[in-house]
Amino acid sequence: MDKIKTYRECIEKIIQEHSSYKSISTNVEAQTIFDAERNHYQLVHAGWHNGRRVYGCVLHLDIKDGKIWIQQDGTEVGVANELVAHGVPKKDIVLAFHSPYKRQFTEFAVG
Repeated sequence: MDKIKTYRECIEKIIQEHSSYKSISTNVEAQTIFDAERNHYQLVHAGWHNGRRVYGCVLHLDIKDGKIWIQQDGTEVGVANELVAHGVPKKDIVLAFHSPYKRQFTEFAVG
């Protein structure tokens, strides 16, 4: 199977799983955003809780140059660890939320 197709399926599965977790309020919706044509994937929470607006990007992953770029990770376990558990090699995961300089000190790809 094509590596990019495999990565797309893996990302979508992980985001779908996170979208099923209970929210702080029934008025907050987990929205999955999958753009397979451009390789952008997000999980966003949107709604209202106690009269206040709730909106935030929980996960944002892109596939660029054959690697998964983690732009935002608001999970406790760390989506990079979940990707590795699904068989994605660390050399194909970029922690894009770290500066390029800091990435060299991680066990993941620099870019």
